[in-house]
Amino acid sequence: MEWQPLILTFQLALVTTVFLLIIGIPLAWWLAYTNRKTKAVVETLVTMPLVLPPTVLGFYLLVAFSPANAFGSWLDEWLGIRFIFTFEGLVLASIIYSLPFMVQPVQSGLANLPSQLREASYVMGKSGMTTLFKVLLPNIKPSLLTGIVLSFAHTIGEFGVVLMIGGNIPGKTKVASIAIYDEVEALNYSAANMYSIILFAITFLILLSVYLLNGGYFKSAGR
Repeated sequence: MEWQPLILTFQLALVTTVFLLIIGIPLAWWLAYTNRKTKAVVETLVTMPLVLPPTVLGFYLLVAFSPANAFGSWLDEWLGIRFIFTFEGLVLASIIYSLPFMVQPVQSGLANLPSQLREASYVMGKSGMTTLFKVLLPNIKPSLLTGIVLSFAHTIGEFGVVLMIGGNIPGKTKVASIAIYDEVEALNYSAANMYSIILFAITFLILLSVYLLNGGYFKSAGR
């Protein structure tokens, strides 16, 4: 068993989660409080990765960013950016595919806060961003933690979308889920089992920690 696919997997999950925090929090805030008619369309687009086969998303990303197409060719020639069969492409695909796992918990947490919190902050002259980061987010720490952990764990388990846009390049785009598939195809079940056990154990511990923290176990145990 090689360790590089596992290392690459956790690098991908970490980078993706950081970008999802930057993108997901403002988007969740807008969805939680906006009354615009476009809200339903945006919510639908954000949620679609939950029900859309990952190969469909991967296929359209592959088509959109392929250097054989106008947009992909323009990115490559003028900006020097290539998303096909690169780590950057894996990050882009993972951000899109894991977006609902960050946005939905944070949106739900914000929507359930008392409106008086926002109103009091605005009355005191605080801006929208200051209200979000200094008033609202500190009051939804469980929701924020859930979004972070679910995004990280979901990225670890991605297969179809990363295979479509990243391929299977050792040390570059070959993540653990693809390595498992390769080992099974080669009938090397012992290596596939090792990859699977490691991913299973880490994912289980991460999710268990979230449930314990959100359930107040550590607080009650410290009394």
